[in-house]
Amino acid sequence: MPSKIEKKQAAAKLRKPPRDFSYTQNRELSWLRFNNRVLDEAFDETVPLFERLKFVSIFESNLDEFLMVRVGGLSDLAELKKQPVDNKSNMTASEQVDAVMAEMPGLLTRWESIFKSIEGKLDTLGVHRARIDSLTPEERTFVTRYFQAYVSPVISPLVIDPRHPFPNLRNGALYLACGLDGATDEESLLGLIEIPASMNRVVEIPSPTGTYSYILLEDVILACLDSCFGSYKPLDRALIRVTRNADIDPDGEGVEEEEDYRQHMKRILKKRLRLQPVVLAVSGSLEKATLKTIRKALELSRRSVFTCDIPLDLGYVFGIEGKIPEHLRNELLFTPFKPQPNPNIDMTRSIREQVLQGDKLLFYPYEAMNPFLDLVHEAAYDPECISLRITLYRVAKQSRLCESLIDAAENGKEVTVLMELRARFDEQNNIEWAERLEEAGCTVIYGSEGFKCHSKICQLTYREGMALTRLTLLGTGNFNEKTAKLYSDFMLMTAHPGIGEDANLFFRNLSLGNLRGDYRFLGVAPVGLKPLIMRGLDREIQRALAGEPARVFFKLNSLTDREVIDKIAEASCAGVRVDMIIRGISCLKPGVPGKTENVHVRSIVGRFLEHARVYAFGVDSDMIYLSSADMMTRNTEHRVEIAFPVLDPTCRALVHEYMGMQLRDNVKARSLTSDGTWVPVERAEGEKPLNSQEALLERAYRNAEAAPEPVIEAEPAPEAEPQPVAPKVQEVQATVIEPEPAPAPRPETQVTKPAPETSARRDKPAGKTKAIERHRPGRVRMGLGLIGLGLKTLITGKTK
Repeated sequence: MPSKIEKKQAAAKLRKPPRDFSYTQNRELSWLRFNNRVLDEAFDETVPLFERLKFVSIFESNLDEFLMVRVGGLSDLAELKKQPVDNKSNMTASEQVDAVMAEMPGLLTRWESIFKSIEGKLDTLGVHRARIDSLTPEERTFVTRYFQAYVSPVISPLVIDPRHPFPNLRNGALYLACGLDGATDEESLLGLIEIPASMNRVVEIPSPTGTYSYILLEDVILACLDSCFGSYKPLDRALIRVTRNADIDPDGEGVEEEEDYRQHMKRILKKRLRLQPVVLAVSGSLEKATLKTIRKALELSRRSVFTCDIPLDLGYVFGIEGKIPEHLRNELLFTPFKPQPNPNIDMTRSIREQVLQGDKLLFYPYEAMNPFLDLVHEAAYDPECISLRITLYRVAKQSRLCESLIDAAENGKEVTVLMELRARFDEQNNIEWAERLEEAGCTVIYGSEGFKCHSKICQLTYREGMALTRLTLLGTGNFNEKTAKLYSDFMLMTAHPGIGEDANLFFRNLSLGNLRGDYRFLGVAPVGLKPLIMRGLDREIQRALAGEPARVFFKLNSLTDREVIDKIAEASCAGVRVDMIIRGISCLKPGVPGKTENVHVRSIVGRFLEHARVYAFGVDSDMIYLSSADMMTRNTEHRVEIAFPVLDPTCRALVHEYMGMQLRDNVKARSLTSDGTWVPVERAEGEKPLNSQEALLERAYRNAEAAPEPVIEAEPAPEAEPQPVAPKVQEVQATVIEPEPAPAPRPETQVTKPAPETSARRDKPAGKTKAIERHRPGRVRMGLGLIGLGLKTLITGKTK
C-alpha cells in the first residue's frame, strides 16, 4: 500500500505536469556567461587599450555585485533543510552555488591574465603603475617620505591574538594582512591594517615629461610594512578583501514603531556591512597558517577563497583616466562624444509647446537629455503649471532635475516625488535627496511594502483658464543625468490625453498604496504588465495558426520569467518568428529542435550599456511598447513597472529604425546557441561590418549637423540648411492591447503641504515669469494612429 506521502506526490504530479527543461538554462550560469562576454571586450584589440582596462574593471565590479546579491542569497537558501528548486534548471540552491563556484577559477584566471597583458602594454606607452619589487632608489625615497608624512599618522595596525579578537572586516574594504613573528615565545600572530578609504588610493609619483607614473596606496603601506608593527616582524603579506552577503530585504526587517522609513533604511545599510561573508579575495602570498586563521575567523570554506597576483578592487582605473598624457589620449581612449540635440526639437522654443504639437522621442546617449531637463525647469517657473509628479529610482549625486523640483516647490507648485529608497547600492544617495526634497516643501512618498517602484514616469499638469492639460514623460531608464550619457535608453514625451489620464490615475493609486489599478493605455506591474505581454504573444500565435505571417520582437536586459519563456516557446512551435536582443541573462535557449526553432537571440555589449526595453508585436510592428521592465519574475510580479505604447507614427518609425540597426549589427553582436553559449554573429560574404552603436553615434552627429538653424524672432530668418531625409514612416495603424473596461476613478485626495522656503540658489530665469501663449487642448493633434482602433472609450483629459 502506498504511504500518505507517496499518495500526495502522485496527486501533485497529476495536478501539475512536469516542467520541460530542454529549452531553459540556469539563471546564474547564464549571468556568468554574460559577464564573460563583458570580459571579451578587454580582449578585443579594436577597442582602445585603456578602454579595454576599464572593461576589466567592469567585469570585476559586476562579479562583486553578483557574489553579494545572487550567491549571497543562494547561500542562505542552501542552509535550509528543504531547499527551493530553480524552475529553469531543476537545481537546488546548494547545487547552484556549487555550479557557480566551479566556474569561478577559469573566469578569474582569464581576468587576471588580460589585466597583466593590458597593464604591460600601457607601461611601454608611458602609463606606469609602480610595484614595490621594482621601485627605483628615487621612487623608494619618495614612497617612504610619503608614507611617513601622510599615511603613517592615519593607519591603525592591529595585532590579533587571544586578547585582541578578530575584528569585523567591512564588506568590500581593503586590508593588509600579515603573519607576525613575536619577540617572545608566543606563537606567530596575525597583523591587519585597513587601507584608509579617506585617502586617495592613487598616488602620483615623479616621472619624465609626457608619462604618468603612480603607485597604489596599499603598495605604499606594503613598501613600509616592516615599520608598522613595532617589535613584531612581518613573515608574509597580502592584500585581502571580503565580499559579504548583501541580499537583505528591507521590508523583511520590519519598520519599528514610530520609526521614520528613512531611518529604517539607514539601519539596514549599516547591517549590510556585517552580514555573512561569501568569498575572500587574496592578492599576494600568505603562509598556509596565516590564511587558515583568516578563513576560519570568517567561517569560509577553501573553495570560497580566491587568490590572484593583481590589485583588488579595480575601481581606481576610472580615476586615472584623466591623468593620461594628452598625446596618448587619442590612442588609448574612445573618441570623446557629446550627446547631440534632438533634430525634432528646437531648443530655442518652449519645450511644452512643442510636445503639445506632437510626441517627441529621445534616445540616450546619442541624443541629449536636455529637452526633458529644460521642460521640468521651465515648468518650475511657469505660472500655468500647477503640479509636478515623478518617480525616482536612481538619481545623480548632482542632479539638475532634483534642483528643478526643489525650485518648483519653492515657487508654490504641488510637487510629489515617489523616491524609491530600496534601489540597491543607491540607497544612501536616495535618502539624502529625499531629505532635501522634503525640506524644500515637496511631498515625498515611498514605494509600497514588498514592491519596489522601478517605473520611470513624470507628469506635469497645467491649468489654462478652466481647462487642464497634462504632459506625460515616460522612460525605459532612470531620470539620471549621469547614466543618460552612458546607457542606451528611450524617453517618450507626450500630451496624449488617454496616456495622461492613465498617468494621473497611476500617481493617485501610488499615493493610496493601490497596486491593482486598471489602465487603458499603460501596462502596469505587478498586475497588468505580464497579461499585456501574454495577449500580444497570443495574438501572434493565432495569426500563425491561421497561416498568416506572425512576428514578435523583444529587447531586454534579462529574460527569466518562466511563464513568459514557455509562452515564447509556444509561439515558436506555432510558427511565430521571435527575434530578441538580450544584453544579459537569457534562461531561454533558442534553436532547440521542436521547441524554440523559431527563436533567435542576440546580445550587444559595447561602449554604451544597452538598457532600453522594447516589446513589438506583428510583422509590421503595429504594436510597440517601451518599458522599464525586463521579463524577470521580480519585474513582472514583484515591482511597480510601466509599459507604454508608442502611438505617434514618427516616433514608431524611429524605434523601428533603431532596433533594425541593432539587429543588423555584425561587430559587437553575439548570437546565443542552443547550448546556452554566446558566439560571434557570422558575417555573410561581402557584408560590410556594422557596429550599431558607432553607427548610431554617426547618425546623431549627422542629424545635428543637417538640422536647420533655429529661427530667431525679430530678425530675418536665414535660409534653412538641407535637412536629413526623414525616416520612412511605416503605413501601419498603431494598435494597443486593450484591457477590460476600467472602473470609475476614485476622487483625488487633497494633500496639504508646508509653505516652501525661498531659494537662494539661483535667480529666476528671464522670460519664465510670463505665461506663454499656448496651444489649447482642442488644437493638439490627436489620433496619432489611433483612428479605427475600436477603443471602447477615449479619455479626453478634460476637467471634471
